[in-house]
Amino acid sequence: MTLASLFLVVLASFIHASWNLLAKKAASVGPVFVFAYNLIACVAYAPWVLYLLVHGGIIWTWTGIGFVLLSGLIHLAYSLCLQRGYQVADLSVAYPVARGTGPMLSTLGAFLILGETPSGTGLIGLALVVAGILLIASRGSLAAFTRPSGQAGIRWGTATGGLIASYTVVDAFAVTAVGIAPVVLDWFSNLLRFFLLLPLVIAHPRRAMSAMRGHWSTAIGVGLLSPLSYILVLAALTDGAPLSLVAPMREMSMMVGALMGMLILREAVGRWRLVGCGVLIAGVILLSSS
Repeated sequence: MTLASLFLVVLASFIHASWNLLAKKAASVGPVFVFAYNLIACVAYAPWVLYLLVHGGIIWTWTGIGFVLLSGLIHLAYSLCLQRGYQVADLSVAYPVARGTGPMLSTLGAFLILGETPSGTGLIGLALVVAGILLIASRGSLAAFTRPSGQAGIRWGTATGGLIASYTVVDAFAVTAVGIAPVVLDWFSNLLRFFLLLPLVIAHPRRAMSAMRGHWSTAIGVGLLSPLSYILVLAALTDGAPLSLVAPMREMSMMVGALMGMLILREAVGRWRLVGCGVLIAGVILLSSS
């Protein structure tokens, strides 16, 4: 992996953790909030996409259209699942579990579907990343998974992680093999989610506007940051970085998210979470050198 690709993935991790913190603050709004930030994303990134469509020489094929539709559906399910997890569990549980199962399954998908070859150092790094995530999520005690909020975090976090792995493999193939520009793929995915969620808002417009009262600034933040973090990851893949390394490396965002949950949301933290952060960083270092 080149230094430029490494920088893109690390930057994406910090941006990703930031928008998840914002999404957690608006967890009570539910699907309406997902609709709102998708609307912001579609409007904000439209000029960039329009420029590429006019001047980028993009040629649409049925395969490309199919991947855009599939990506949009998986991302919609991911957004709704993640938002529901934030409603019923702590950010510091649901987020690490989701981001932990995602890279593990994504890496397996890269090996089995994309034909990437695992290295010994890479596999050790992946194991350390997953171990670090589990330490952060459990605080060094399995009791964290027995509490109602912990169990809810595991259920929704695991479901979200499975969807993360699905869209990661699909989108990696779309930008590397099919040749779809990262911002174009992400924008049309957002546009599809917008139209799929639109009937929910049209059915009860007053209720939707009432639910969003006081949350529009948060929706703007998520709408701007969420696409940017993912576009940076897709750009790293387009630059030739292997998915089996990128998927676990971007989970540095989990460490940042846990620290943000501690510092900003005042969620509890202890030495085991700090140890978990260290283990995760060691895993990322190994992955970057493999």
